[in-house]
Amino acid sequence: MHRRELLQLAFAVPAVVLNAPATTASTMPAVVAYRNPGCGCCEKWTEHMKSAGFDVSMQDDPDLVARKTKLGVPDQLAGCHTALIGPYVIEGHVPPDDVIRFLAQKPQALGLAVPGMPVGSPGMEMGNSTEPYEVMMFKIDGSTSTFATYS
Repeated sequence: MHRRELLQLAFAVPAVVLNAPATTASTMPAVVAYRNPGCGCCEKWTEHMKSAGFDVSMQDDPDLVARKTKLGVPDQLAGCHTALIGPYVIEGHVPPDDVIRFLAQKPQALGLAVPGMPVGSPGMEMGNSTEPYEVMMFKIDGSTSTFATYS
């Protein structure tokens, strides 16, 4: 590599860092997640959230269905685990980027959900296998709408 290329690279890195979005744990709200005791894919989802800058704690809940009901998660949107972020519920394997976009928009909604456990969603990686899934937004009146689609 020539001196000129090294200098260009050296001056390019600070510009990239200065223009990077602020997604550190200090700027993200805390996440408290609940899972059925011993569920491993929930821990994998937690790692995705931590990598995106969230401070996540995971707790076992032997009556997770009751918690979901109490929080207003529609039965058809139930996922593997349930998380609370500020006033919102994040149900299942929702990608961190969708959580960040959702929080920035501050919609009048209860939360986001990825129903079931779709292969290829964050925490459900199984080699190169993937299946299409949707991230659904749900409201207090039980209505839902598609927030994001993955194919």
